[in-house]
Amino acid sequence: MTHNHTATRVSILGKENIIIDYDIWGSFIIQDLLTNVSSSTYVLITDTNLYKQYSEPFSTAFEAYVSELDVDARLLQYAISPGETSKSRATKASIEDWMLSEERDPPCDTKTVIIALGGGVVGDMIGFVASTFKRGVRFVQVPTSLLAMVDSSIGGKTAIDTVAGKNLIGSFWQPQRIYIDLQFLNTLPAREFINGMAEVVKVRGLRDTIKQNRTDRNAQTAAIWDADEFSALESNAESLMRAIKLPATTGNGRLSEVKQILKRMVLGSVRVKAHVVSADEREGGLRNLLNFGHSIGHAFESILTPQILHGECVAIGMVLEATLARQLGVLKASAVSRLTKCLRSYELPVTYLDPLVQERSGNKVCTLNELMSIMAVDKKNDGRKKRIVLLSGIGRTHEMKASVVTDQDIRIVLSPAIEVHPLPLNNFEVVCTPPGSKSISNRALVLAALGHGQCRIRNLLHSDDTEVMLRALTDLQCASFAWEAEGEVLIVNGKHGCMQATTKDLYLGNAGTASRFLTTVATLAQPGTAISSVLTGNKRMKARPIAPLVNALRDNGAVIYYLESDGSLPLRIDASGGFEGGDINLAATVSSQYVSSILMCAPYAKKPVTLRLLGGKPISQPYIDMTTTMMASFGINVSRSTTEAHTYHIPQAQYQNPADYEIESDASSATYPLAVAAITGTTCTIPNIGSSSLQGDSRFAIEVLGPMGCEVQQSSRSTTVTGPERGTLQPLIEIDMEPMTDAFLTASVLAAVAHGTHGSRTTRIRGIANQRVKECDRIRAMKDELTKFNVTCRELHDGIEIDGIRPTNMLRPIDGVECYDDHRVAMSFSVLALVAPHPTMIRERECVGKTWPGWWDALARTFGVHLEGVDLETNCIGERNASNAANQSLYIIGMRGAGKTTVGAWASRLLDWPFIDLDTQLELDVRCTIPELIKSKGWGHFRELETSLLKKSMAENPIGYVFACGGGIVEMPEPRQMLAQYQKSGGSVILVHRDIEDNINFLQQDKTRPAYVEDIHGVWLRREPWYKECSNYEYFSPTSDALPLSRPPNDLKRLLEVITGQADQLRCMRHKTHSYFVSLTVPNIEEASCFLEEVLVGSDAVELRVDLLKDPDSTDNLPGVPFVYQQLALLRRSTNLPVVFTVRTQGQGGKFPDDAHDHAMSLFQLALRMGVEFLDVEVQYPDAYIHTITGTKGNTKLIASHHDPKGNLSWSNGSWVPFYNQSLRYGDIVKLVGVAKAPEDNVKLMEFKAWAQSAHDTPIIAINMSVIGQLSRIQNSFMTPVSHPALPFKAAPGQLSAAEIRQALSLHGVIQPRQYFLFGKPISMSRSPSLHNKLFRSIGVPHNYSLYESDSVQELKPVIQAADFGGASVTIPLKLDIMPLLDEVSEDAKLIGAVNTIVVDSTRKAVGGSAKYLVGENTDWRGMKLMLERAGAQHLKSPSGLIIGGGGTARAAVYALHEMGYSPLYLVGRSPEKLKSLIETFPNTYQLQAITSLEEVSGIEKVPYIAIGTIPADKPIDRDTEAILKELFRLSSQGARIKGTLLEMAYKPRTTALMKLATDVGWDTIPGLEILAGQGLFQFQLWTGTTPLYRDARVAVFGDQQ
Repeated sequence: MTHNHTATRVSILGKENIIIDYDIWGSFIIQDLLTNVSSSTYVLITDTNLYKQYSEPFSTAFEAYVSELDVDARLLQYAISPGETSKSRATKASIEDWMLSEERDPPCDTKTVIIALGGGVVGDMIGFVASTFKRGVRFVQVPTSLLAMVDSSIGGKTAIDTVAGKNLIGSFWQPQRIYIDLQFLNTLPAREFINGMAEVVKVRGLRDTIKQNRTDRNAQTAAIWDADEFSALESNAESLMRAIKLPATTGNGRLSEVKQILKRMVLGSVRVKAHVVSADEREGGLRNLLNFGHSIGHAFESILTPQILHGECVAIGMVLEATLARQLGVLKASAVSRLTKCLRSYELPVTYLDPLVQERSGNKVCTLNELMSIMAVDKKNDGRKKRIVLLSGIGRTHEMKASVVTDQDIRIVLSPAIEVHPLPLNNFEVVCTPPGSKSISNRALVLAALGHGQCRIRNLLHSDDTEVMLRALTDLQCASFAWEAEGEVLIVNGKHGCMQATTKDLYLGNAGTASRFLTTVATLAQPGTAISSVLTGNKRMKARPIAPLVNALRDNGAVIYYLESDGSLPLRIDASGGFEGGDINLAATVSSQYVSSILMCAPYAKKPVTLRLLGGKPISQPYIDMTTTMMASFGINVSRSTTEAHTYHIPQAQYQNPADYEIESDASSATYPLAVAAITGTTCTIPNIGSSSLQGDSRFAIEVLGPMGCEVQQSSRSTTVTGPERGTLQPLIEIDMEPMTDAFLTASVLAAVAHGTHGSRTTRIRGIANQRVKECDRIRAMKDELTKFNVTCRELHDGIEIDGIRPTNMLRPIDGVECYDDHRVAMSFSVLALVAPHPTMIRERECVGKTWPGWWDALARTFGVHLEGVDLETNCIGERNASNAANQSLYIIGMRGAGKTTVGAWASRLLDWPFIDLDTQLELDVRCTIPELIKSKGWGHFRELETSLLKKSMAENPIGYVFACGGGIVEMPEPRQMLAQYQKSGGSVILVHRDIEDNINFLQQDKTRPAYVEDIHGVWLRREPWYKECSNYEYFSPTSDALPLSRPPNDLKRLLEVITGQADQLRCMRHKTHSYFVSLTVPNIEEASCFLEEVLVGSDAVELRVDLLKDPDSTDNLPGVPFVYQQLALLRRSTNLPVVFTVRTQGQGGKFPDDAHDHAMSLFQLALRMGVEFLDVEVQYPDAYIHTITGTKGNTKLIASHHDPKGNLSWSNGSWVPFYNQSLRYGDIVKLVGVAKAPEDNVKLMEFKAWAQSAHDTPIIAINMSVIGQLSRIQNSFMTPVSHPALPFKAAPGQLSAAEIRQALSLHGVIQPRQYFLFGKPISMSRSPSLHNKLFRSIGVPHNYSLYESDSVQELKPVIQAADFGGASVTIPLKLDIMPLLDEVSEDAKLIGAVNTIVVDSTRKAVGGSAKYLVGENTDWRGMKLMLERAGAQHLKSPSGLIIGGGGTARAAVYALHEMGYSPLYLVGRSPEKLKSLIETFPNTYQLQAITSLEEVSGIEKVPYIAIGTIPADKPIDRDTEAILKELFRLSSQGARIKGTLLEMAYKPRTTALMKLATDVGWDTIPGLEILAGQGLFQFQLWTGTTPLYRDARVAVFGDQQ
């Protein structure tokens, strides 16, 4: 059984111990081990994923060889859990214990050889085991991942992780053999493959430094990488990625096309690593160079692991460390760009803000301070000095070791924002060379790609925009590209217009130039594997116009489709081999790039082209001239018509590429360093832009800076500017900047401080209308941002006016300068910051990468500007954007009669925003009713006015308004598009509707609007899809009965809280020590109404299990959307608890079909439209579905869940990790539910949960099903799903009630007994102990409520500071006296002047060192309000109220009735002075009026039908007071249809004299004991966070008096 395998061997530390080839696992390795690494015991250790596939065949082959060779050897095997969590002390100990166990018979000894089969985790861990077992045994590495093959398996570094960090405990222990079987890569998942490519790229980036340091030049290591290897890596990216993305397979098919490329790549990396280890085994210097990218990459990895892999983090680190080298002036920008491009070509992230990184990590934030803190403990550091490997070129390092870099420099590179400090007075002269022109670079790339032959392009701009263009041209197979001279020269091999459509979407980010040029280029493609190409971009790009260009191309035969909004990207462009040619008409008043796009592609049209530009003078003519001049350089001469204005003739021909083409520096970018000189009074020279430039912006110095007072010297090739004395720039009275529109931003910041020495200080810039459709609306942006500096600006339709001020009068923008992702905004304001009196923060620092990635470097190194990196508050930008969205005006649509006006008025009150009914506003505008308008002008005119008013409302009132639209607003396409676009861009449009029959009944009675001329059902059916298209939220209005506008229903309040984000239910849940949601298992919410309130007690949220609902109209057993809509609306109206909306599939333990994805999606969208607080989404759904949900979820929180009802997964072997990672990608909350088969499974779950919580802040629900798993439910403290005895069945096996869990927690001492009291005197007859102790027992807590009779607050001090004090009720005479002992008193209690409840706020600390933070509250008024509402008081219209008495309780009564909207409030009592004193202590808005005589009764404004009695019941009613009351009661009974209600606060005797007065005239009365139950209910809620049943509270209070 001899194996004649010829493998490649690599020497390390003087021995050929590294063996590389395909198919060496098994026979070859076994034979080599038995022959050259002999032992009687071999231990194969791998992870459970690899064990099944590779261990058994290896064992079989091993036994065969042992038998054949007749050797005494055995093979033991052990599997550990996969993943980083196994790289721990615990796993190491378990392996060692297993090896030492007598069960091994005999145990492993010092001669044992351990075989580590796996990736880096297995290799690191098992190497460390080998280094310590029996004081060190031999081991061999068999790496199975690319990352392990080229990095971790080589060099002898072994380690485990600890809570303090990765790889902090370990040793150097060299393996006896490293077997690299490339066949393992066939089964490696694509992401893991790409992960390893980061290390391959890194080694190529260091090759020349390592080569220079070589000391061993024998033949074995002579092939350390030559200068072409990085280029080879670049050129092979496409073929390698194609293979990597093929399905993983155990055969050879996946890598067959790249076997030799792959072996060469791996072999080269291995040789480099082996050489470095041989030269510096213990990392004394040279080996540190292999940590390029690691210093910063490891910091990101510490935060983002395990969701983001090691290689992905290193890729991010390499780009940032290269950027740092560029910032320090030791690396060219072209090298950074080249490295970035190479990493991107292997789909590795280059920033942690990469969308895929954000998605995978659950949008985890890496703050600057956190990154710096992690970097502070990097092992390469020298004390507090941070050391980072700095490149000086691709393949070279700045030093032969890691370099010391200051924190300030590192902070700049890592920061999302930058602070620019004022530049001190100085007379320096500098020379500054900006990067190549973006405009020329993009044109040169297109022309060379379309041309024939090779062209060397020099000084190409290395920026985001050109990277986008290069990627797109490559994907279209338009040309091949290669770099030379370390990225300074781009070699383009054009394919003379031959290209293929691509299946890959061409993502262009926010690169406007690329989007316009490529739109026409894509029409030239031929069909192949794809018949069309898709151009798309980011959100801003999708709002930028492209319609004039598309229209012109369509008219000329091109087939182009808009995929989203008409007029903007994304586009699908059919491959047609070129447009027709001939006459083309193009509107050219918006962008000259439309013109250039057609001009450059016109030679490849099917006929010669005559291009006519319509609309008068084209915008930015210099850029059109630039295009035609460059076309001539590539062999095509465009002639301009001598007979027709703005007309061009382009021949049918082929570009001939010049051998060399040099890009001149960007003239627009050059305006910034020249402006620095102008604003600071210094001198700056741009050496390669002069009067002969192709670019219109080259005129900036002469036409803008000269007139502002600068000295300008310009030759044909250079420009020098010397600014006037600082602070003396002159304003430009008026300037037309149409020839250089991009430079207007630079001119604007100069104008801001150009106040002049006499006359006007206003600069007027015009001719820049096209700047509204650039990266942002630049005119608006400049006005808004300059305003922050105290500079007054006025927008013009095609320009801006700026009133200059002295620099010393500028303010400091509090939140910094918003850049709108626009490079020119950032660079312009960095110029202004140099003369500001304070440092200025510029947000979105990296956006300058679009045209000048090294701008901040130039400011610091060339001009000596002091810069500081700034760490923005976590998520502050997102929060600000969310705040803006929350404040956007709200639109309400729906059928007439659905309740839009009522809902609008409610929303107005709830949001405190003005409300405008657009129909009413239209009538005011036209001064007639809508029926009259339609009768005189017709429906068409009405619809036009309606549309115009909608447009006006959006333009003039974008923030803080509520608008109700007419029912027919959706009948016209334009308003439909406006509303749809409004809600898609972050605004809110609510569709209000009610039962259609109820709606019809109302409409038949309404005569204020035109009658329907068609069937109302038909109108609804036609409009329904339009309403849905235009809206993103829905509200069900239950009845057409007129409801008082002062009583907004709670379900609408909660919907608006979700829409605006005013109430963050997730944050509320996280603040609770324990939280629960009850899972409803009822088939119909309406049928459960009799016990629903009881079921919800003790829970913090309610789960609607949609899969368990029974829709009576369903034919397929699936609940229909209309039915679920009604169920959800009914549930929201039945409870104030937040709703968890769940559709549990059969495979996850529910009843919903696993494959009914589309129906599930319709239900999810319904839930989001109805504004549910929480939405449970199983991560097993296809990514496309989940992406749709996350993109439209608004402020709804997603619970990303996975359930394993069959118990296939284990908490201890890492099998849950992929589901956890997937859940983190999408969820605001992670929910994982397994099955406990043994008690130990609960322990393992808790360990898993502890690991998850240590790594991520995303809250997690982790529990086990089954009776054994009940312990996990008790231990789960966040949003535990619970049941209730009143429900038909439990939603999951082992589910407990909230009360049962609290009882268990009490038994375990987790919930400790608290003591609650009633303070006051006399209190012996109080029913409060009976009330609260009953309620405590009902929710399962061990607390006790007792009486503490005292009239001295001094006695209470030790009681309220006791460790077990939980809270207290307070009654007379202590309601006022208790206040000084409290840390805080609520505003209502202050106004009422009484505290009746003490609450312990455990989330806050008291001042002065006291143990508890005590808050005083008043629940008397809440109890009054509750009792009146339960009695139906909320249904009264325009109500007034009556308070009888003038004491302390009367004050609570005043507050209660005011909160309910009653006005005016009449006061009656025996002491006029007391009533007057009470009135004076309340604001005038309360409208309090005292009635002190019988005569005054006749003069009251409104007769009250609600009264609260607060006078003592143990004494007769004062005669005068009784007379006034009798008259008031008599007035209320005269012809009234409304029955009055008296709330009596005294509760002894049961029927008081006051109650008898009221009942004599037919009023209803509420006895005082009801108030005790009501206010006690609110006390209990404040103490426990739980709302009990009022029924239970009432029973406890009334006892046998029911």
